[in-house]
Amino acid sequence: MRILVAVGGNALLQRGEPMESDRQIKSAFAAGESMARIAADNELVLVHGNGPQVGLLALQNAAYKEISPYPLDILGAQTQGMIGYMFCQSINAAMPEKKVVTLLSRVQVDQDDPAFADPTKFIGPIYSKEEADALAEEKGGIFKQDGEAWRRVVPSPVPRRFLEKDAIEKLISEGMFVIASGGGGIPVIASESEGYLGVEAVVDKDLSAQLLAQQIGADFLLILTDTDAVYENWGTPEQSKIGNITADEIRKHDFPAGSMGPKIDAACSFVEQTGKRAAIGSLTQAEDIVKGTAGTQIMP
Repeated sequence: MRILVAVGGNALLQRGEPMESDRQIKSAFAAGESMARIAADNELVLVHGNGPQVGLLALQNAAYKEISPYPLDILGAQTQGMIGYMFCQSINAAMPEKKVVTLLSRVQVDQDDPAFADPTKFIGPIYSKEEADALAEEKGGIFKQDGEAWRRVVPSPVPRRFLEKDAIEKLISEGMFVIASGGGGIPVIASESEGYLGVEAVVDKDLSAQLLAQQIGADFLLILTDTDAVYENWGTPEQSKIGNITADEIRKHDFPAGSMGPKIDAACSFVEQTGKRAAIGSLTQAEDIVKGTAGTQIMP
């Protein structure tokens, strides 16, 4: 199969974990081993999140007061190189003969997307309410509750088109293991006079993943995260694991907009648009999820 694999930024950096490079490298190498087991019999394109990483760059950026802060589109490009490099190293460690490449990827969004008026995408580390209020007052930005903690939020417009789609398909046809659409892609808008302009936003990685999966004719969309499956009533005594389910049925449930919701939307959209299978589950069980024996399998 041609499989598009979407790995969350939290798969490299667990919630509340110090944002040290050695921890992320260690996680990337574990991911590389999982990818190698799948890539033995399938074509793979890997996309990844960047929420914790782009948030860290934004904090480091703000700490250097002698220059104006770099915008989020440039920070997103930085994370594509940083995380893509880690994955290149990890994949070649697990598959020494495999040709692997990270492609800087732009995704077009609409400048009038309502997301710009209602930021919802979490980036960066977690804070207490008091810390978040202090940061908002000192440095600006909007903070919202994420579980029991607080995190910065930025606009997350809907992805419309990948500018590098043809290049990705060409690389796949040459037998490359392609890493693309890091952080959902660098968000840009079309300009009549200047080509494309970067915007202050972070596109949701999973929504971009399903769009790219459709555009490159993927047979299967695999969304990997830090939980083994989708759960109904998560975090309550009534929580229950969802195994095999149709897109119609899973859409009847409510899931948090800041975490599992976009993953469900992405998986369902891919299934509904293509008539093919999608799944959500843990990075450590990737091989079993591909076989259909683990995770949440979303069927036509």
